[in-house]
Amino acid sequence: MPREAALAVLARAPTVHLATTTPDGRPVLRALDFALDGDSAVFHGARAGEKAACLGRPAVISAEERVAFVPSHWLDPVRACPASTLYRSVQVHGTLQEVTDLAEKARALEALMRKWQPEKKYRPIDPSDPTYTGELKGVLVFRLPFEQVDGKEKLAQNRPATDRLALLEGLWRRGEPGDVEAIEAIRTACPDTPVPAFLAGPPGVTLHAALPAEAIAETTPLLQDTYWWKDRRSELIPIVHRRATAWVGAKDEAGRLVASARAMSDGWTAWIYDVIVAPERRGGGLGKRIVELLLDHPALRETPLVWLKTRDAQGLYARYGFVSAEGRPNIGEAMVRVRG
Repeated sequence: MPREAALAVLARAPTVHLATTTPDGRPVLRALDFALDGDSAVFHGARAGEKAACLGRPAVISAEERVAFVPSHWLDPVRACPASTLYRSVQVHGTLQEVTDLAEKARALEALMRKWQPEKKYRPIDPSDPTYTGELKGVLVFRLPFEQVDGKEKLAQNRPATDRLALLEGLWRRGEPGDVEAIEAIRTACPDTPVPAFLAGPPGVTLHAALPAEAIAETTPLLQDTYWWKDRRSELIPIVHRRATAWVGAKDEAGRLVASARAMSDGWTAWIYDVIVAPERRGGGLGKRIVELLLDHPALRETPLVWLKTRDAQGLYARYGFVSAEGRPNIGEAMVRVRG
C-alpha cells in the first residue's frame, strides 16, 4: 500500500503490537494503546516496566484489519487450496525514544485523550497547569518516529477477474458483518473486476453495496430540501447515515453521489429511509435499481416485515410487494411488505 493508505490503517487501529528487544537481546512483544502524533506513534508506561528497558532500541509497531474470509468452495468445489483471508496490514519501524520535554509530553497525552475521549469533558493537559505538572513529570511517554512504513493490502489482486467476480457474488450471498464493505474494498483495489449482476445499473453510474464514510457529506445536499427533511434538523442527516444498518447508493463517472438509500433492521423488522436520486438522474431507472439493491441487501433480504413512508412513490414500492398500511394507528403514509 502507499504510505498514506498504510498510515490510515494504523490510525483506525484501536490497539497495536509493539515488538522490540531488551539490551541483552530478549524479545519483547506488547499490545498497546497508542495515538498518532505527527509522523510518530506515542504511548505511555511505567518507568519500572519492561518497555522502559527498551528505550533507544529498534522497534516495530504493527496493526491489521481482517476484511473477509474466503471459503474454498466459492472458487473450487473440491480443493481446499483457494481458502484465503483478505486483509490489510501495516508495520512501522523506528527507534523507541523517551519524550522528556513537558510541552511535547502534554501534546502526546492530549493525542491519546482525543482518541479515548473525543467528547472531551476533561481539563486540557497543559504543562503550566498545576493540575498536571506532577503527573507530566512522573509519567514515562514513549515516541516511535516512523523511519520506515510498510503496508500490505491483500484484496484478491493476484486473482483472475473471474475469481474476483465469484468473490463478490459469494460475499453478497453470505452477507456476514463486513461482507458488503469487503465487496467495495475488492472493487476499489481491483477496478478491472467485472460488475456483478446485483450491482448492475443504468449507464453512467456505478452502484455501491456500501458507501464509504466520505460519502456522508454528500447526503445533506441531496436530502435537505426533500419534504421529509424540510422541517427537521439537517445536521442529523450525516448521523443517521453513519448509524444505518444498510446504506447503498450510486456515483456518477466523476465520483459524485447521485443516489442513496438507507435502512435500519434488527432482522425481524426493518424501516427504509431516505431513498433519493439526484434530479438530473431521475427517469432513467436508477431509483428502481437503488430500491432493488437495498431490498436485496443482506440486512433486509430475509426480514419478515419491511416498512417505509412515502407520499408520492406508492407505485414504485408496490412492484416489490409493499401495500398500504392505512388504518394502523399513528402510521400515516406508510407501506409494508410482509413475508411469511
